[in-house]
Amino acid sequence: MLKSILNFFSKTFKSPDVRKKILITAAILIVFRLIAHIPVSGIDRTSLQALFLGSPLLSLLDVFSGGTLANFSIMALGLNPYINASIILQLLTFVVPSLEELSKEGEYGQEKINQYTRFLTVPIAALQSFAMYSLLRNQNVITNLSPISLLALIVTMTAGCMLAVWLGELISEYGISNGISFLIFAGIVARLPIVLGQSVSVIRSEDVLKMLIFLVVAILVVGMIVFMNEATRRIPINYARRTGRTGLTSSYLPLRLNQAGVIPIIFAVSLVLLPSFAGQFLSGIGNAKIASIASEVTKLFNPQSVVYNVVYFLMVVGFTYFYTAVVFNPEKISENLQKNGGFIPGIRPGTQTIHFLSEVLNRVTLVGAIFLGFIAILPSVFQNFLGVANLAIGGTGILIVVSVVLEVTRGLEAQLVMKRYDTFS
Repeated sequence: MLKSILNFFSKTFKSPDVRKKILITAAILIVFRLIAHIPVSGIDRTSLQALFLGSPLLSLLDVFSGGTLANFSIMALGLNPYINASIILQLLTFVVPSLEELSKEGEYGQEKINQYTRFLTVPIAALQSFAMYSLLRNQNVITNLSPISLLALIVTMTAGCMLAVWLGELISEYGISNGISFLIFAGIVARLPIVLGQSVSVIRSEDVLKMLIFLVVAILVVGMIVFMNEATRRIPINYARRTGRTGLTSSYLPLRLNQAGVIPIIFAVSLVLLPSFAGQFLSGIGNAKIASIASEVTKLFNPQSVVYNVVYFLMVVGFTYFYTAVVFNPEKISENLQKNGGFIPGIRPGTQTIHFLSEVLNRVTLVGAIFLGFIAILPSVFQNFLGVANLAIGGTGILIVVSVVLEVTRGLEAQLVMKRYDTFS
């Protein structure tokens, strides 16, 4: 196995184009991590670290900021505003006819939607900057700022967010993977050794049996993630031969159990954290009634509560179906099959093929959605069993890490295959 891995990396670096993409990705990643350690002025670092150690909510939010929130750097918002803007735009494509038409115009339409997403990211980032400042001020982590200083803080954090988005898009265009997922992956990997070390040390000091259970479950979870990411439902396809002898050629259409990847969890966690975030923000205002309601909302949507985990699970399942519907269109697949003389054995082309593909896709997606939801809430369940707070980001973080590694590996393999075909042309 080690030999095959070394051979794969050797072939990868022998290809000039692939090597160039890897070096560009590494350079952008270094820049991102360096900027992630530039702190915003006026922060009490000791109080900030204590706040993160005692708040699973902020620890989970730090995962999706790419690891920048814990340092409260100029990129403290990370990619959360961009993710929220993406959710809003994708939902609006089903409501606004002009956006729906734009989404069907291929590469040009997608580029325009991406442009609108960037525009929408700016006000969302500014709003989240002010909310983050208010939250940390209520926790005595940051001092009261003058209006000019507060404006400078909001502008700085908004600019840092847009810089992170730009770096992510550079990776998507010139690098080896989806830039947004890759930056989140990089932030998780940077913090993973610390989190795992703290978890193991706490468990070891309490119970050796718990540490063994923790290690076994961690290995099983990684294995399950790899299995579910690679699992496919193959639908047989026959094509009529158009040249030479008459007859049929056979192929298959692979439907992955997890068509949406890690996107549903990223979307779901961006929304499920909003009630807790808003509750902590409103709990510090002067109105006692609103502060009391906000405090109850914060308790209700605590990452360890039943309500939070049920809502989180349902949102992951819902976003899995939603995103699968976006990336896989049975009507377009059926139309392409007809154009190329392909059909599913026993199924009439056209409407019956669309119904068949939709039915199979719904069943396959259900399995993938339940799995993603289970992985999303597994850390909370496991934490209650072991009593280790550091596991609050475990399942989600591992899922993103493994999924991005598999995605990068598949992308590199595909590019190597394309290079091999180019040598024959």
